[in-house]
Amino acid sequence: MSFKTIFAIVSLAIFASALPSKRAVCSQGRVASNAACCKWFDVLDDLQANLFDGGECGEETHESLRLTFHDAIGFSRSNPRAGGGADGSIMHFAETETNFHANLGTDDIVEVQRPFAIKHGVSFGDFIQFAGAVGVSNCGGGPRLQFLAGRSNNTFPAQDLTVPEPTDSVTAILDRMGDAGFSPNEVVALLASHSVAAQDHVDPTIHGSPFDSTFSTFDPQVFVEVLLKGTLFPGNGSQPGEVLSPLPGEVRLQSDFAIARDSRTACEWQSFVNNHALMVSRFEAAMAKMAILGHNPRNLIDCSEVIPVPSKAASNSAALPAGFSMADVEASCNNAAFPTLSTLPGAQTSVAPVPPS
Repeated sequence: MSFKTIFAIVSLAIFASALPSKRAVCSQGRVASNAACCKWFDVLDDLQANLFDGGECGEETHESLRLTFHDAIGFSRSNPRAGGGADGSIMHFAETETNFHANLGTDDIVEVQRPFAIKHGVSFGDFIQFAGAVGVSNCGGGPRLQFLAGRSNNTFPAQDLTVPEPTDSVTAILDRMGDAGFSPNEVVALLASHSVAAQDHVDPTIHGSPFDSTFSTFDPQVFVEVLLKGTLFPGNGSQPGEVLSPLPGEVRLQSDFAIARDSRTACEWQSFVNNHALMVSRFEAAMAKMAILGHNPRNLIDCSEVIPVPSKAASNSAALPAGFSMADVEASCNNAAFPTLSTLPGAQTSVAPVPPS
Protein backbone atom coordinates (compact mmCIF):
# COMPACT_ATOMS: atom_id res chain seq x y z
CA MET A 1 0.00 0.00 0.00
CA SER A 2 1.45 3.36 -0.99
CA PHE A 3 2.08 6.20 1.40
CA LYS A 4 -0.53 8.28 -0.45
CA THR A 5 -3.13 5.58 0.08
CA ILE A 6 -2.31 5.25 3.78
CA PHE A 7 -2.40 9.04 4.17
CA ALA A 8 -5.79 9.20 2.44
CA ILE A 9 -7.27 6.50 4.69
CA VAL A 10 -5.93 8.14 7.86
CA SER A 11 -7.13 11.56 6.74
CA LEU A 12 -10.59 10.17 6.00
CA ALA A 13 -10.74 8.50 9.41
CA ILE A 14 -9.71 11.72 11.17
CA PHE A 15 -12.30 13.68 9.18
CA ALA A 16 -15.02 11.15 10.00
CA SER A 17 -14.19 11.19 13.70
CA ALA A 18 -14.37 14.97 13.70
CA LEU A 19 -17.96 14.97 12.39
CA PRO A 20 -20.53 15.58 15.12
CA SER A 21 -22.34 12.39 16.17
CA LYS A 22 -26.10 12.39 15.82
CA ARG A 23 -26.40 10.01 18.77
CA ALA A 24 -27.26 11.82 21.99
CA VAL A 25 -28.00 11.27 25.66
CA CYS A 26 -31.41 12.73 26.44
CA SER A 27 -33.31 13.50 29.65
CA GLN A 28 -33.22 10.84 32.37
CA GLY A 29 -30.22 9.22 30.68
CA ARG A 30 -32.23 7.93 27.74
CA VAL A 31 -30.31 7.57 24.49
CA ALA A 32 -31.50 8.57 21.04
CA SER A 33 -29.88 7.66 17.75
CA ASN A 34 -30.46 11.24 16.64
CA ALA A 35 -30.33 14.28 18.92
CA ALA A 36 -33.44 15.63 17.22
CA CYS A 37 -35.41 12.80 18.86
CA CYS A 38 -34.52 13.83 22.43
CA LYS A 39 -37.39 16.28 22.77
CA TRP A 40 -39.85 13.50 21.98
CA PHE A 41 -38.90 11.70 25.19
CA ASP A 42 -40.08 14.79 27.06
CA VAL A 43 -43.29 14.88 25.02
CA LEU A 44 -43.77 11.19 25.83
CA ASP A 45 -43.46 11.80 29.57
CA ASP A 46 -45.95 14.66 29.42
CA LEU A 47 -48.49 12.68 27.38
CA GLN A 48 -48.35 9.56 29.53
CA ALA A 49 -48.78 11.56 32.72
CA ASN A 50 -51.23 14.23 31.62
CA LEU A 51 -53.16 12.93 28.60
CA PHE A 52 -53.20 9.14 28.90
CA ASP A 53 -53.79 8.99 32.66
CA GLY A 54 -50.52 7.30 33.51
CA GLY A 55 -50.40 5.10 30.42
CA GLU A 56 -53.94 3.78 30.10
CA CYS A 57 -55.69 2.54 26.96
CA GLY A 58 -58.70 4.74 27.58
CA GLU A 59 -60.90 7.33 25.90
CA GLU A 60 -58.02 9.66 25.05
CA THR A 61 -56.15 6.81 23.37
CA HIS A 62 -59.19 5.92 21.27
CA GLU A 63 -59.63 9.54 20.22
CA SER A 64 -55.93 10.12 19.55
CA LEU A 65 -55.66 7.07 17.33
CA ARG A 66 -58.77 8.14 15.44
CA LEU A 67 -57.29 11.60 14.92
CA THR A 68 -54.20 10.21 13.17
CA PHE A 69 -56.45 8.84 10.44
CA HIS A 70 -58.77 11.82 10.15
CA ASP A 71 -55.83 14.18 9.74
CA ALA A 72 -53.84 12.02 7.32
CA ILE A 73 -56.58 10.81 4.97
CA GLY A 74 -57.16 14.35 3.71
CA PHE A 75 -55.01 13.42 0.74
CA SER A 76 -55.59 12.43 -2.87
CA ARG A 77 -53.25 11.24 -5.58
CA SER A 78 -55.65 12.60 -8.21
CA ASN A 79 -56.46 15.94 -6.58
CA PRO A 80 -53.57 17.79 -4.87
CA ARG A 81 -56.05 20.32 -3.48
CA ALA A 82 -57.85 17.65 -1.46
CA GLY A 83 -55.38 18.07 1.39
CA GLY A 84 -51.77 17.70 2.44
CA GLY A 85 -52.08 14.37 4.22
CA ALA A 86 -50.58 13.91 7.69
CA ASP A 87 -49.84 17.60 8.07
CA GLY A 88 -51.78 18.67 11.16
CA SER A 89 -54.36 20.59 9.13
CA ILE A 90 -57.21 19.25 11.27
CA MET A 91 -55.60 21.07 14.22
CA HIS A 92 -54.54 24.18 12.28
CA PHE A 93 -57.99 24.60 10.75
CA ALA A 94 -60.10 22.96 13.42
CA GLU A 95 -63.07 25.29 12.92
CA THR A 96 -63.28 24.06 9.32
CA GLU A 97 -62.26 20.40 9.39
CA THR A 98 -63.79 19.24 12.68
CA ASN A 99 -67.16 20.41 11.38
CA PHE A 100 -67.07 18.03 8.42
CA HIS A 101 -69.70 15.35 9.09
CA ALA A 102 -67.16 12.51 9.04
CA ASN A 103 -64.99 14.36 11.57
CA LEU A 104 -67.70 15.04 14.16
CA GLY A 105 -66.34 14.36 17.62
CA THR A 106 -62.72 15.11 16.77
CA ASP A 107 -62.98 18.68 18.09
CA ASP A 108 -62.57 17.59 21.71
CA ILE A 109 -59.28 15.72 21.23
CA VAL A 110 -57.95 18.45 18.92
CA GLU A 111 -58.48 21.07 21.63
CA VAL A 112 -56.97 18.82 24.29
CA GLN A 113 -53.89 18.01 22.21
CA ARG A 114 -53.12 21.47 20.81
CA PRO A 115 -51.64 22.92 24.06
CA PHE A 116 -49.24 19.98 24.32
CA ALA A 117 -47.90 20.58 20.81
CA ILE A 118 -47.49 24.31 21.43
CA LYS A 119 -45.86 23.73 24.82
CA HIS A 120 -43.19 21.46 23.33
CA GLY A 121 -42.69 23.49 20.14
CA VAL A 122 -43.43 20.64 17.74
CA SER A 123 -45.51 20.73 14.58
CA PHE A 124 -49.16 19.76 14.74
CA GLY A 125 -48.62 17.09 12.09
CA ASP A 126 -45.83 15.46 14.07
CA PHE A 127 -47.72 15.71 17.33
CA ILE A 128 -50.90 14.07 16.05
CA GLN A 129 -49.04 11.03 14.72
CA PHE A 130 -46.85 10.79 17.83
CA ALA A 131 -49.79 10.96 20.24
CA GLY A 132 -51.62 8.24 18.32
CA ALA A 133 -48.57 5.97 18.36
CA VAL A 134 -47.94 6.50 22.08
CA GLY A 135 -51.60 6.03 22.95
CA VAL A 136 -52.06 2.72 21.15
CA SER A 137 -48.83 1.40 22.67
CA ASN A 138 -50.68 1.52 26.01
CA CYS A 139 -53.20 -1.07 24.80
CA GLY A 140 -52.54 -4.69 25.64
CA GLY A 141 -51.18 -6.53 22.60
CA GLY A 142 -50.91 -3.25 20.75
CA PRO A 143 -48.63 -2.33 17.86
CA ARG A 144 -45.40 -0.38 18.15
CA LEU A 145 -45.91 2.16 15.40
CA GLN A 146 -43.17 3.85 13.45
CA PHE A 147 -42.75 7.55 14.19
CA LEU A 148 -40.94 9.86 11.80
CA ALA A 149 -40.49 13.49 12.90
CA GLY A 150 -39.91 16.67 10.95
CA ARG A 151 -43.24 17.62 9.38
CA SER A 152 -43.65 21.32 8.69
CA ASN A 153 -46.41 23.53 10.06
CA ASN A 154 -46.86 24.88 6.54
CA THR A 155 -50.24 23.49 5.53
CA PHE A 156 -53.71 24.23 4.14
CA PRO A 157 -57.21 22.96 4.97
CA ALA A 158 -58.22 19.54 3.70
CA GLN A 159 -61.39 19.30 1.65
CA ASP A 160 -64.59 17.72 2.87
CA LEU A 161 -65.58 14.18 1.83
CA THR A 162 -62.05 12.78 2.03
CA VAL A 163 -62.86 10.72 5.15
CA PRO A 164 -64.94 7.55 4.51
CA GLU A 165 -68.12 7.22 6.56
CA PRO A 166 -69.98 4.19 7.96
CA THR A 167 -72.86 4.85 5.56
CA ASP A 168 -70.60 4.56 2.50
CA SER A 169 -70.66 1.46 0.32
CA VAL A 170 -67.65 -0.85 0.25
CA THR A 171 -66.91 0.29 -3.29
CA ALA A 172 -67.00 3.96 -2.27
CA ILE A 173 -64.68 3.27 0.67
CA LEU A 174 -62.21 1.25 -1.37
CA ASP A 175 -62.21 3.88 -4.13
CA ARG A 176 -61.57 6.72 -1.68
CA MET A 177 -58.82 4.81 0.10
CA GLY A 178 -57.38 3.66 -3.23
CA ASP A 179 -57.15 7.29 -4.30
CA ALA A 180 -55.01 7.88 -1.21
CA GLY A 181 -52.80 4.90 -2.11
CA PHE A 182 -54.24 2.04 -0.05
CA SER A 183 -55.15 -1.45 -1.29
CA PRO A 184 -58.30 -3.26 -0.10
CA ASN A 185 -56.16 -5.44 2.19
CA GLU A 186 -54.56 -2.35 3.73
CA VAL A 187 -58.03 -0.93 4.39
CA VAL A 188 -58.88 -4.09 6.34
CA ALA A 189 -55.60 -3.83 8.25
CA LEU A 190 -56.37 -0.24 9.26
CA LEU A 191 -59.73 -1.37 10.65
CA ALA A 192 -57.87 -3.26 13.38
CA SER A 193 -58.01 0.14 15.08
CA HIS A 194 -61.68 -0.60 15.81
CA SER A 195 -60.52 -3.15 18.38
CA VAL A 196 -59.75 -0.17 20.65
CA ALA A 197 -62.41 2.22 19.36
CA ALA A 198 -65.52 3.71 20.92
CA GLN A 199 -68.31 5.79 19.44
CA ASP A 200 -70.38 8.80 20.41
CA HIS A 201 -71.94 10.00 17.17
CA VAL A 202 -73.20 6.93 15.29
CA ASP A 203 -75.72 6.38 18.07
CA PRO A 204 -75.68 9.35 20.47
CA THR A 205 -78.19 7.65 22.79
CA ILE A 206 -75.48 5.33 24.17
CA HIS A 207 -72.40 7.36 25.00
CA GLY A 208 -69.09 5.65 24.42
CA SER A 209 -70.44 2.25 23.43
CA PRO A 210 -67.47 0.42 21.88
CA PHE A 211 -67.46 -1.33 18.54
CA ASP A 212 -66.41 -4.60 20.17
CA SER A 213 -66.43 -6.15 23.62
CA THR A 214 -62.70 -5.86 24.41
CA PHE A 215 -62.05 -2.27 23.41
CA SER A 216 -59.13 -1.76 25.82
CA THR A 217 -56.94 -4.43 24.23
CA PHE A 218 -55.64 -4.54 20.68
CA ASP A 219 -56.81 -7.99 19.68
CA PRO A 220 -58.59 -9.83 16.85
CA GLN A 221 -61.90 -9.98 18.73
CA VAL A 222 -63.47 -7.31 16.54
CA PHE A 223 -62.82 -9.47 13.47
CA VAL A 224 -64.95 -12.33 14.77
CA GLU A 225 -67.66 -10.26 16.46
CA VAL A 226 -68.41 -8.34 13.27
CA LEU A 227 -69.07 -11.71 11.57
CA LEU A 228 -71.62 -12.86 14.14
CA LYS A 229 -75.31 -12.76 13.26
CA GLY A 230 -76.87 -9.48 14.33
CA THR A 231 -80.03 -9.57 16.44
CA LEU A 232 -80.47 -6.19 18.14
CA PHE A 233 -79.74 -2.48 18.24
CA PRO A 234 -78.10 -1.50 21.52
CA GLY A 235 -79.57 2.01 21.67
CA ASN A 236 -82.75 3.67 20.53
CA GLY A 237 -83.29 1.75 17.31
CA SER A 238 -81.45 1.85 14.00
CA GLN A 239 -79.23 4.85 13.28
CA PRO A 240 -77.60 5.86 9.95
CA GLY A 241 -74.38 3.86 9.59
CA GLU A 242 -75.44 1.21 12.12
CA VAL A 243 -76.64 -2.37 11.59
CA LEU A 244 -77.89 -5.07 13.94
CA SER A 245 -75.38 -6.12 16.60
CA PRO A 246 -74.94 -9.55 18.19
CA LEU A 247 -74.26 -8.13 21.66
CA PRO A 248 -76.21 -5.83 23.98
CA GLY A 249 -74.35 -2.54 24.30
CA GLU A 250 -72.13 -3.07 21.23
CA VAL A 251 -72.43 -0.84 18.16
CA ARG A 252 -71.82 -2.48 14.79
CA LEU A 253 -70.92 -0.17 11.94
CA GLN A 254 -72.59 -0.72 8.59
CA SER A 255 -69.23 -0.34 6.84
CA ASP A 256 -67.49 -2.92 9.07
CA PHE A 257 -70.36 -5.37 8.49
CA ALA A 258 -70.14 -4.93 4.70
CA ILE A 259 -66.34 -5.03 4.42
CA ALA A 260 -66.21 -8.23 6.48
CA ARG A 261 -68.55 -9.90 3.97
CA ASP A 262 -67.40 -8.40 0.66
CA SER A 263 -65.56 -10.76 -1.72
CA ARG A 264 -62.75 -8.21 -2.13
CA THR A 265 -61.96 -8.03 1.57
CA ALA A 266 -63.59 -11.00 3.35
CA CYS A 267 -60.56 -13.31 3.22
CA GLU A 268 -58.17 -10.69 4.56
CA TRP A 269 -60.71 -9.94 7.30
CA GLN A 270 -60.96 -13.62 8.21
CA SER A 271 -57.17 -14.05 8.24
CA PHE A 272 -56.91 -11.89 11.37
CA VAL A 273 -59.47 -13.86 13.41
CA ASN A 274 -56.90 -16.37 14.67
CA ASN A 275 -53.65 -14.53 13.98
CA HIS A 276 -52.97 -11.58 16.26
CA ALA A 277 -49.36 -11.28 15.10
CA LEU A 278 -50.43 -10.97 11.46
CA MET A 279 -53.06 -8.37 12.35
CA VAL A 280 -50.52 -6.27 14.24
CA SER A 281 -47.79 -6.48 11.61
CA ARG A 282 -50.13 -5.48 8.80
CA PHE A 283 -51.63 -2.69 10.88
CA GLU A 284 -48.14 -1.35 11.62
CA ALA A 285 -47.26 -1.39 7.92
CA ALA A 286 -50.49 0.33 6.85
CA MET A 287 -50.15 2.95 9.59
CA ALA A 288 -46.54 3.64 8.63
CA LYS A 289 -47.79 4.39 5.13
CA MET A 290 -50.68 6.54 6.36
CA ALA A 291 -48.56 8.58 8.77
CA ILE A 292 -46.38 9.96 5.96
CA LEU A 293 -49.08 10.75 3.41
CA GLY A 294 -48.04 13.97 1.71
CA HIS A 295 -44.42 13.69 2.87
CA ASN A 296 -41.12 12.33 1.59
CA PRO A 297 -39.83 10.01 4.33
CA ARG A 298 -36.25 10.83 3.34
CA ASN A 299 -36.87 14.33 4.68
CA LEU A 300 -38.00 13.03 8.07
CA ILE A 301 -36.08 11.65 11.05
CA ASP A 302 -36.82 8.20 12.44
CA CYS A 303 -37.63 8.61 16.15
CA SER A 304 -39.50 5.32 16.49
CA GLU A 305 -37.28 4.32 19.41
CA VAL A 306 -39.17 6.82 21.59
CA ILE A 307 -42.44 4.89 21.20
CA PRO A 308 -42.95 2.52 24.18
CA VAL A 309 -42.93 -1.24 23.69
CA PRO A 310 -46.50 -2.51 24.22
CA SER A 311 -47.28 -5.41 26.51
CA LYS A 312 -47.64 -8.79 24.85
CA ALA A 313 -51.00 -10.11 23.69
CA ALA A 314 -52.81 -12.49 26.01
CA SER A 315 -53.77 -14.68 23.06
CA ASN A 316 -52.98 -14.99 19.35
CA SER A 317 -56.62 -15.79 18.51
CA ALA A 318 -60.08 -14.38 19.03
CA ALA A 319 -62.79 -16.35 20.81
CA LEU A 320 -66.53 -16.55 20.45
CA PRO A 321 -68.29 -14.42 23.09
CA ALA A 322 -70.02 -16.33 25.87
CA GLY A 323 -73.36 -17.70 24.73
CA PHE A 324 -72.37 -18.01 21.05
CA SER A 325 -71.35 -20.95 18.87
CA MET A 326 -69.78 -21.50 15.46
CA ALA A 327 -73.32 -21.61 14.04
CA ASP A 328 -73.59 -17.86 14.75
CA VAL A 329 -70.63 -17.00 12.49
CA GLU A 330 -71.44 -15.66 9.01
CA ALA A 331 -68.21 -16.81 7.36
CA SER A 332 -67.74 -15.00 4.04
CA CYS A 333 -64.34 -16.02 2.64
CA ASN A 334 -64.74 -18.49 -0.20
CA ASN A 335 -61.06 -19.40 -0.38
CA ALA A 336 -60.41 -20.68 3.14
CA ALA A 337 -62.36 -22.44 5.86
CA PHE A 338 -63.26 -20.37 8.89
CA PRO A 339 -61.07 -21.35 11.87
CA THR A 340 -62.61 -23.27 14.74
CA LEU A 341 -62.81 -21.00 17.78
CA SER A 342 -63.40 -21.69 21.45
CA THR A 343 -66.27 -20.02 23.31
CA LEU A 344 -65.66 -17.89 26.38
CA PRO A 345 -67.29 -19.29 29.54
CA GLY A 346 -70.10 -17.68 31.49
CA ALA A 347 -73.36 -15.90 30.76
CA GLN A 348 -73.93 -14.25 27.39
CA THR A 349 -71.57 -11.34 26.84
CA SER A 350 -72.83 -7.78 26.91
CA VAL A 351 -70.93 -4.53 26.60
CA ALA A 352 -71.19 -1.70 29.09
CA PRO A 353 -70.92 1.88 27.78
CA VAL A 354 -67.59 3.63 28.27
CA PRO A 355 -67.88 6.33 30.97
CA PRO A 356 -67.22 9.91 29.83
CA SER A 357 -63.63 11.07 30.32
